[in-house]
Amino acid sequence: MKDRQPLGDTPVAEFRKQLHKLADWIADYREKIGKMRVAPNAKPGAIRAELSAQAPEQGEPFEKILADIDRVIVPGMTHWSHPMFLGYFGWTATAPGLLGEMISAPLNVNAMTWRTCPAATELETLVIDWLRQWLQLPEEFDGVVYDTASVGVMHALAVAREEAVPETRRLGLTNRDLPRFRVYTSDQAHSSVEKAAIALGIGEDNVQRVPSDAEFRMDAAALRAMVKRDAAEKFKPLAVIATVGTTSTASVDPVPEIAKICHEHKMWLHIDGAYGGGFAILPEYEWITKGWRSADSIIINPHKTLFVPLDFSVLYVRDLERLRRVFTLVPEYLRGDTVEAEKNYMDYGIQLGRRFRALKAWMIWRAFGREGMAAFMREHIRLVNLLADWIRIDKRFELAAPLVMPVVCFRFVGADKDPPSPTGSPARTSGAASKLDILNSEIVERINASGRAYLTQTKLRGRTVMRIGLGNVLTTEQHLRNVWELIQETSNELGRGGSPNRPGD
Repeated sequence: MKDRQPLGDTPVAEFRKQLHKLADWIADYREKIGKMRVAPNAKPGAIRAELSAQAPEQGEPFEKILADIDRVIVPGMTHWSHPMFLGYFGWTATAPGLLGEMISAPLNVNAMTWRTCPAATELETLVIDWLRQWLQLPEEFDGVVYDTASVGVMHALAVAREEAVPETRRLGLTNRDLPRFRVYTSDQAHSSVEKAAIALGIGEDNVQRVPSDAEFRMDAAALRAMVKRDAAEKFKPLAVIATVGTTSTASVDPVPEIAKICHEHKMWLHIDGAYGGGFAILPEYEWITKGWRSADSIIINPHKTLFVPLDFSVLYVRDLERLRRVFTLVPEYLRGDTVEAEKNYMDYGIQLGRRFRALKAWMIWRAFGREGMAAFMREHIRLVNLLADWIRIDKRFELAAPLVMPVVCFRFVGADKDPPSPTGSPARTSGAASKLDILNSEIVERINASGRAYLTQTKLRGRTVMRIGLGNVLTTEQHLRNVWELIQETSNELGRGGSPNRPGD
């Protein structure tokens, strides 16, 4: 029988050595990330097959574990912080962000009440207010930190549901002879709205997708007509989710017009600014905040735009007490830790265990300041406009959506551009259009499989388009040139569409 391991944690001297080794590992990873494959070309199950299927009976040395991370885990990753990762919204892990995570992990507190960690509670309150000031929201808005915007919209709709039908918190929705709620959002909005409706008992089918206009913004006239029709049919219009920075195109819904409709029909207005809302820290993007003061709730994800590592999302509510009334619940075993007349963040959501997320945001925002973050954001805007110019020059491609933020949607069309139908939608019977859809998808898949870059694809008006999102502080103009040349070369190989024009030609 083997000797048992001694009780207790890793000895301090050994732990110190491990920390130094890990610090060097992290610095090496950051230094070398640009030379790695962006994503593996592995089949499902390949990573698991390289690791032991049997759970360990005895502990293993740190060096062996770290060696397996190098051997299996890192090569099996999609590296979201890689400078050639241009999918989704291109967030990045900055050096101050990594340091913040390294400090919060050993502190390992639960920020559920003020007493369980006064510093965590008060720092969360502080950074929420810093962000509120940058967004120029009035003081009547206060917030709470969640992990993601999907969780935020669920909490916002729970408050809307309670205010539309009081006592829902206590009695629920069943056997109360209630109308069916309706929630409205555009056909470009995030799928988290349906998930929230499922979780809250509103029902996926009661999320009504409002058509968007030629610039992929919610059509306010169509919204008005849908609300009027539903009210006449005895549905209960509950809420509208307007988006500032949609997932596919980063379009911005006409919030002032939507706010008027919400006011007329006494509906909750939630603004999903998960991606785009952060751009409000730039004076030149102040226009996106029009109508925000009329909102009941607003979500912002600093882990998408404001350089905080995943996960960090802030839900603002006009009069935060509305949120607390729905979710406050103090069991006896917590009553002693809630006696102070201070904010207890467990009262503002379903979570009891809460990470010390505010620490990393506080460190990052102090390290960069608003001006530093604004400089990064302006560089991303410059780069996306440069890429759009290259796309316009090469006649084999066309832009598929207006540029609003550092997101560009475009399409390979070959020598002959695919003509739109009279309604502006694609002719679905066109064999050429179908082949181009397949081809655009294949271009993205071929590039991603190469490991040299990572893009995403989406559907706009029924057509498959390629999509690039910028936001990584490591991505330079040269990286963008490299990926554009890769797109041109891959398109040429698959589409045989003539010779590419190089950037700067």
